[in-house]
Amino acid sequence: MTLDSGATAWILASTCLVMLMTPGVGLFYGGLVRRKNVISMVALAFLSYALVSVQWVLCGYSLAFGPDIGGFIGGLDYLGLSGIGMEATSLPIPDILFAAFQLVFAGLTLAILTSGVAERIRLSAFVLFGLLWTTLVYDPLAHWAWGGGWAASLGALDFAGGTVVHISSGFGALAIALVIGKRMGFGENSMEPHNIPLTLLGAGLLWFGWFGFNAGSAIAADGLASNALMVTNTAAAAGALAWLVASSIRGKSSAVGMVSGAIAGLVGITPAAGFVDVPSSLVIGAVAGLLCYSALLWRLKKGFDESLDAWAIHGVGGLWGAIATGIFASIGHTGLLQGNFYQFGINTIDALIAAGYAFIVTYVLALVIDRTIGLRVTEDEEYVGLDISQHGERAHA
Repeated sequence: MTLDSGATAWILASTCLVMLMTPGVGLFYGGLVRRKNVISMVALAFLSYALVSVQWVLCGYSLAFGPDIGGFIGGLDYLGLSGIGMEATSLPIPDILFAAFQLVFAGLTLAILTSGVAERIRLSAFVLFGLLWTTLVYDPLAHWAWGGGWAASLGALDFAGGTVVHISSGFGALAIALVIGKRMGFGENSMEPHNIPLTLLGAGLLWFGWFGFNAGSAIAADGLASNALMVTNTAAAAGALAWLVASSIRGKSSAVGMVSGAIAGLVGITPAAGFVDVPSSLVIGAVAGLLCYSALLWRLKKGFDESLDAWAIHGVGGLWGAIATGIFASIGHTGLLQGNFYQFGINTIDALIAAGYAFIVTYVLALVIDRTIGLRVTEDEEYVGLDISQHGERAHA
């Protein structure tokens, strides 16, 4: 295929936009934890990006996008990005740019998962876990959806990562949270967010970066990318308002809740962004806001310390978004509302299998690491805070 300079310029910009989402996650999470752990949360986001950047170049890209092996994983043909050059082949952009664009998705996904270990993970254990998790969970799911794996071959639709990014990180966060255990004093001591403006800033960076996340996944600067950008923004706004209204019925209209609803809407529209119109995105975003808020309340009722709600927002929101894609698809594909029961069925099955795979593999992986080198810091280190015990640094007021 001939290289398209417009598409290349847009994907270069989109790659930068998505990369900005990773520190955005760090700021979002950093504001929600106690002051003694804010550096730790932001650092985990940067560490996630650094770890995956190396893993992706060495083997991750090949496992995700190499020649298909049994519908499950890619081959090792592209180890070290061997054969991935500056020319366009199957897409109108350089192969190396496509690899970079996919890299920032992978780095962001691991950063989202850190919600499940907030304020209690050993840094060395996270390094090992992050490398193994990306290899054993993220890479196979990326291959299933985008690299010629079984889900893609059966016709499952995932435009920008509902299963690959959000279901994997959300259900992975819940699994590792169950293994590592609750924070000391959870449910007994106050664990209020220490800096809500920091969280709002992080949410703003995420919303901004999401335009590259979804519109960039068109791999072109065209009408499809434009539609993806509009439905992305619409779903985010609908999610924000839906969560705001729901939370106001129960009490105050929380600012954190409002931006959490926006992220829920963004998550929900992600797999559908290239397949649905604007009216559908209003419904997808609003339902995502309400569903994710309900999931958060259920999580609190059950006493699970999935600290910063990656499961409630990304896991449940991603599950809804994947199913909603099979319901509302009308651009390039048809969904349930247009009589395509197969599309609804395969998208639902794909989402449930992705959720089960991510949860089970993450749980086993976390359990093995915990039983060998240990996932969690000591009680004294947790009491002092991870900023001091893991980084030797302190956030000042």
